[in-house]
Amino acid sequence: MVAPRVYQAMTQPLVGHLDPFFFQTAEEVRTLLGYVFSTANTFNMAVSGTGTSGMEAAIANFVEPGTKVALLTNGFFADRIGEMARRHGGTVVRLARDWGTPYDYDEVREFIRRERPQVVGFVQAETSTGMFNQAKPICDAAGEVDALVIADCVTSLGGMPVLVDENGIDIAYSCSQKGLGCPPGLAPITVGARALERRKQRKTPVDCFYVDLELLDAYYTGRKYHHTASATMLYALREGLAIVAEEGLEARWERHRKNHEAFVAGVEALGMKMLVPEGHRLWTLNTPCLPAGVDDARVRGYLLEKYSMETAGGFGPLAGKILRIGTMGYSSTAENVALILEALKDALAKAS
Repeated sequence: MVAPRVYQAMTQPLVGHLDPFFFQTAEEVRTLLGYVFSTANTFNMAVSGTGTSGMEAAIANFVEPGTKVALLTNGFFADRIGEMARRHGGTVVRLARDWGTPYDYDEVREFIRRERPQVVGFVQAETSTGMFNQAKPICDAAGEVDALVIADCVTSLGGMPVLVDENGIDIAYSCSQKGLGCPPGLAPITVGARALERRKQRKTPVDCFYVDLELLDAYYTGRKYHHTASATMLYALREGLAIVAEEGLEARWERHRKNHEAFVAGVEALGMKMLVPEGHRLWTLNTPCLPAGVDDARVRGYLLEKYSMETAGGFGPLAGKILRIGTMGYSSTAENVALILEALKDALAKAS
């Protein structure tokens, strides 16, 4: 759900993509992103496009032909990072766990030491499974071999601790529509000084003009035309980030944690088990397993038709086995948790 304040911000008069007010708003977004990412980085921006454009920007700028990329994967979106890296000419080596299974961080360290990559990619918040992967041990292991770390924070930013500086993440990206409570259409990204220096050492030009971070930086900070960015989307993101700052990160994280735990208690009372082990779960996206014999399409269809509640199913190896239910951003309230639990109880009874 989108906060009413964000909708209101989007009604401001449209200005051009080279207007002084546009760049003033972009600068406010840059500063606020530093707060939300928990970083002192000054290279923060919102790439035009969905979270996938943030992923593409991260890969295109730091992977070139011959770059060795160590991919840690336990879900769909980590595999997407690997496919993007392959398409940009990277040599991808994988350490894979079953979807929804936590990493063994000793194994991660041994893998990175053995492969000695230039880049390590992982998903902090795996949207396909509801898994939260710890960044710190991955970044520590990458640091031993001087590898850059790219972290997908699409479903954690604004709802869980991302902690870019504390964890040692070099490049992190997210989206506007999940924990930040805005419409989709922008991809926040932050890049640390070490990564920026490494980028200068590229042997080949970035092979995607649209997400070339040097060109985008020249646009947002140097006011040199690159593309027609949406002022309306920038208004929305600026307001969403301001709401996060007013609530405070710690308070916001605690709200998400409490509502997630209330949801888990509720679905367990309905006889459902969670896919992801306790201690490794996202607070923003929940993945309860469907009881045997229950058709997920019937459950989701009933929730949509009777309650106007849109829920997602599993895909890949989890298709038909789980539900994916968000408790994030403006949607993460005790009232909404109570509503979905009551509706889910009804839907399960009808689908059994």
